Amino acid sequence: MTHGRDRALIDRFLEMMTAEAGAAANTVAAYRSDLSLASQKLEGGLVDADADALATLAGEWSALSNATVGRKSASLRRFFAFLADEGHRADDPGNALPRPGTVRALPRILSHADVDRLFAAIAERAARDPLDPNDLRLSALFELLYGSGLRATELVSLPRNAVHPDRPFLILRGKGGRERLVPISDRARAAVALWRTHVTTDRAWLFPSGKGHLSRIRLYQIVKALAAEAGIPPDRVSPHVLRHAFATHLLAGGADLRALQSMLGHADIATTEIYTHVDSSRLVELVNTHHPLADMPPR
Repeated sequence: MTHGRDRALIDRFLEMMTAEAGAAANTVAAYRSDLSLASQKLEGGLVDADADALATLAGEWSALSNATVGRKSASLRRFFAFLADEGHRADDPGNALPRPGTVRALPRILSHADVDRLFAAIAERAARDPLDPNDLRLSALFELLYGSGLRATELVSLPRNAVHPDRPFLILRGKGGRERLVPISDRARAAVALWRTHVTTDRAWLFPSGKGHLSRIRLYQIVKALAAEAGIPPDRVSPHVLRHAFATHLLAGGADLRALQSMLGHADIATTEIYTHVDSSRLVELVNTHHPLADMPPR
């Protein structure tokens, strides 16, 4: 059980995370869980824990994965930094917590040829007579997934009029309530315009289903079905993989990393930097071609 002082300061910390740091609900819930469990292990002594107490606590995490230990440590370190900043402690014992090395998994990648096969399958569907409106929906979904890098939740919950024919961007509120500008290609706007003629004006969502909008699960099913149709193993394709493809192909084409961070809605550029693995030869070429010393003969 979390004791009174621990509980009060955990609540105050989480209020700060929500109000000032704009943390998402899932993030706040994860912090609460990590901090409450740590408080219970220390019998309500988390706020006043010293380095030895934290070492004992970390010792109980030995059976956990590096990723889980890293998350728990990060939660506690941020909490202790808050306590020190607010004057509830004279010191910050967070350095006593482990910092396990983690190797971040590289995203699954689709090649340009894979993407061409997906869109060829969509084009075949669109050429059928009579035309099935669901194929227009399929085209709009894929153009937005691959052409704009939208998250699955962002895509299925787009309002009916979110994409304007004369505006090459839309403004989304993503994780943590952060707003970002998302470019919409001419192809995507054209595909959405065709699909929207089949969405009655009384519907709130661009991709309606029943009384609400298309579910994420249904979107996953649609994406994997098209992958199979295009001759690509369905386990290699998902909405998130198409978002990765958007990022990797833009970066390989010379996109600026900071611009990509903004388009993807990453709070930390370290998250975006995972895409730099995609084409190291491209990065070498950029240095050899564009560095000021590139045109100077070697000494």
